[in-house]
Amino acid sequence: MEDKLKIKISIADRVYPLTIDPRQEEGLRKAAKKIEAMIKQFEQSYAVRDKQDVLAMCALQFAAQTEQKDIDKSEEMQKAEDKLRSLNDLLQKHMAS
Repeated sequence: MEDKLKIKISIADRVYPLTIDPRQEEGLRKAAKKIEAMIKQFEQSYAVRDKQDVLAMCALQFAAQTEQKDIDKSEEMQKAEDKLRSLNDLLQKHMAS
């Protein structure tokens, strides 16, 4: 069993101590940097000063991105399935001849 790693992540001027699997560190640190950058962008673009509002906007943005990726992936899977069906139909026709 791997040892757990204790790290501190800073988001919106608060420090969050976490005990994590070492493999998660890079992802968590990258996510925290993205959140901080997004906070800064929202504060500059919309003159929002309430951290609660900014964090809610960040959460919505990230959730929307995740949902859109799922939608796009689903559409790509459907296209791939349609192409495979077409190929299968062609093969079936040639095999029957």
